[in-house]
Parts: sequence; structure tokens; C-alpha cells
Amino acid sequence: MRIATALTTVLTAALAAFQPTAFRVAVAGHGRPMILIPGLSSSGETWTGTVAHYKDRFTTHTVTLAGFAGVPPIEGRPLLTTVRDQLVEYIEKNGLEKPIVIGHSLGGNVALDLAASRPDLVGPVVIVDSLPFYASVMFHVDTAAAAKPMIDGMRAAFAGITREQYDAFVRSHQATKYMVAGPSDLDTITEWGLKSDPKTVYDAMLELYSGDLRSSLPRVASPVLVLGTWAGIRDQMQQTGMAITRDAVVENFRQQYATVPRLHFALSESARHFVMFDDPAWFLERVDRFIADPAAVTGERGFTR
Repeated sequence: MRIATALTTVLTAALAAFQPTAFRVAVAGHGRPMILIPGLSSSGETWTGTVAHYKDRFTTHTVTLAGFAGVPPIEGRPLLTTVRDQLVEYIEKNGLEKPIVIGHSLGGNVALDLAASRPDLVGPVVIVDSLPFYASVMFHVDTAAAAKPMIDGMRAAFAGITREQYDAFVRSHQATKYMVAGPSDLDTITEWGLKSDPKTVYDAMLELYSGDLRSSLPRVASPVLVLGTWAGIRDQMQQTGMAITRDAVVENFRQQYATVPRLHFALSESARHFVMFDDPAWFLERVDRFIADPAAVTGERGFTR
């Protein structure tokens, strides 16, 4: 017990040596380091169940990005690349040896960018319902350049939205009602949205939709587990009289991640976007198996139809 207390004291002091501005960190547990990155407007509480599952085996470093869920925003710098760069500094200055990195949605994109830009720094990577090139599905384009007119239009539209209009949109659940299955979980992510800074949310969306990580994917040295969902988008499209097939969703993931050297993909049949809320057993079982033996899991890429 005294040894564990001493280690905790040393770790806390070391972590205090670097104070990132682009995210806030909550540290728990003991063992190999694990970094957990939530998505747009989301709190690190996205990972509460994950932390509880792993805290006896891993030291979890759960981040909440600046401007999201009550964390003060930063000014004058693109959020996602700043988070990536400060994660590099956080890992290096605190001596985190090959941390496992898990990211959801926008956080998955950040995790992928981190792994591609610093392949020497991170261990196994888990990407939860995220893509390297979001504009492909948002605007049905093949390149970031082709998406620019739509992104410019979004930027102009965002500039005219008041705080009251933002809050009303968040409360309407138009963007979130197909992201979770449970009403209480919808209330939770709505609360996070209302605590987020609108300008940060808009700018992060534009940064995400403007980016294209596909050309950097061959540089990813880490084994990668990609967990996808399709139930939410299926239900959303059905409400508008449209349809999407499971095969189409799997094929999109396959194409976007085609050049990652070591990868395994699995698709949840029932969970919506917040898979760790909707089906935690499925989520944790696959992450457990991957962490235990990344080489075995990535020996088969998993894009079955």
C-alpha cells in the first residue's frame, strides 16, 4: 500500500510538470498508460465505464478537449492539431511508454493523426466509429479540395448563429438523437453540448471536415482496431425515406482504412454512435482481445459483409 501511494505521488508530481492548454486530463488506476479521447462536444466521462474496467491494469489518462463540456476554450489555434501536438508533449514529458490510445469519433480522428504523425510514440490504437476523411460521407466528395465550397458555406452559416440558437439546436436533439439508444444517455450528451463553447464546436467541425488523413495512413506503425456502427445512420436515413445497407457501411470503412498496415475492423450490429454506452460488453470484449494480443487480432482485417 505504501509503495502504491508513493508511486501515485510521484506520478502526480510528474504529470504536473506539463499543463496542456488544449485539453484537461483526469488520471486514474495503475499500470501501462492508456489515453482516452472523446468526441465532439463530449466530456471525458464518455469513458467512465472504460476507466472502471481498466483501472486495475492500466493508468488511464482521460482527456476532455478545450471548449467542450465545460472546459475553457483556447483561442487562435486550430484545436485538433493543437491537441495532437500537446498529446505528443504530454506523452514525452511524462515518460508514457507506448501508451494505448483510444479515441471516439472526432477523438478517433485525433488518435489516428497522432499515430500517423508520431509512429514511434504510441502503442496499440483503438478507433471508435471514426474516419480519416469525413468529407467523403458528409459531402460525397473524393478530395478535401472538392469539399471546400461546402465547408466555406458552413463557415459562413455558423458565423451568424447566436448562442441562443446554438442552445436551441442542441436541445432539439437534431444532431444527436440517433447517436445513442438510451434516453438518459441522450440527456447526458445534450448536457455536454450545452456546456460546450459554440465557436469551438463549429471550428472543430470545420477542421475535421477539412482534413484528410488517408495519405498519412501507411506511416501508422501501431496495430489498429477500428470499431464501427451502422444502426444509428440506418435509423436516421429511414426516417427521411432513404436507405443504407450494412454492406455499404462496411465498404466505406474498408476503403478509408485500406492503407493502414496492421488493422482489424469490427462492426456492431446494434449499437449507435456511442457504442461504449449502447453495448459496453461488445465494446470491451473486443478491446480486451485486441490489447491482449494485437498481432493475432490484426492478422485478419475483418471486413466481412
